[in-house]
Amino acid sequence: MTTYDERASLSDLTATAERVRRSVESVIEGKPEVVRVALTVLLAEGHLLIEDVPGVGKTMLAKALARSVDCSVRRIQFTPDLLPSDITGVSVFDQQRRDFEFKPGAIFAQIVIGDEINRASPKTQSALLESMEERQVTVDGHTYELPSPFMVVATQNPVEMEGTYPLPEAQRDRFMARVSIGYPSPEAELRMLEAHGGFSPLDDLQPVAHAHEIVKLVDAVRTVHVAESVRRYAVDLVAATRQHPELRLGASPRATLHLLRAAKAAAALAGRDFALPDDLRSLAPAVLAHRLLPTAQAQLNRRTADMVVHDILHRTPVPDPFGPQPPGARSR
Repeated sequence: MTTYDERASLSDLTATAERVRRSVESVIEGKPEVVRVALTVLLAEGHLLIEDVPGVGKTMLAKALARSVDCSVRRIQFTPDLLPSDITGVSVFDQQRRDFEFKPGAIFAQIVIGDEINRASPKTQSALLESMEERQVTVDGHTYELPSPFMVVATQNPVEMEGTYPLPEAQRDRFMARVSIGYPSPEAELRMLEAHGGFSPLDDLQPVAHAHEIVKLVDAVRTVHVAESVRRYAVDLVAATRQHPELRLGASPRATLHLLRAAKAAAALAGRDFALPDDLRSLAPAVLAHRLLPTAQAQLNRRTADMVVHDILHRTPVPDPFGPQPPGARSR
């Protein structure tokens, strides 16, 4: 049964998330769906990959989200000469102590902004693997825990852009969701010129939530109930990617877990303490598409991974949205 404390937590989550959403949207004009996915990933304990052409506001979105939460923020500018130790840290010999002292790298922050992550070499990109999955860093045989909450918000240009390295499959799989901002509408671009023409909107952005609030909200998201039919639907969607004839690599079990966690966060943001199939459907393209590899024939036919995901959503039967729910669960 849903307790009063859990209901209060979900109510607090909705109010706090609304403050963060308004704060980010004061910077990012006309992209409410992108901001919603970013918030969902934050509360689902995931990492966000923002992929688009230069100049559409990828780094601006990452900075706006980071500045809206009062927590430690570090930015890493990925370049071809960036070393793995620049990210994780390095042990330095202390002459006075006659011992090695660990100097933490840029990854030791609660929100890490990785700008143009696919401009670094694959060796440097792999330095993020352990920290993104296990929220820890191992250097010279010693393991160091990362702070909580911990989120990597990475931006990248499309692979076709000059000077980029494709992210390895293992790296892409650790991002809970990928979003593309896209070009703004003429009206939104006009508002951007009026509001941002003379100064950067980030200058006046103040935190509207504290890190400890985010930790509590993450705990509240974990209490969201997922019925057996909804869990089965998540498994069916991911399993369909492994059998689709236009894909040579389907989604991993980690993708199923990420899809379920994101659905729980989306339900909580909607004021519900139970997830629905619609939560999975709305997030499936962002959560699954970047993990999939189309076949050569599919690429020749100009079929993208996003198209395949929408095809799977169309073909996979949707379970009864009003199936078994916990006693007392209700929409707010």
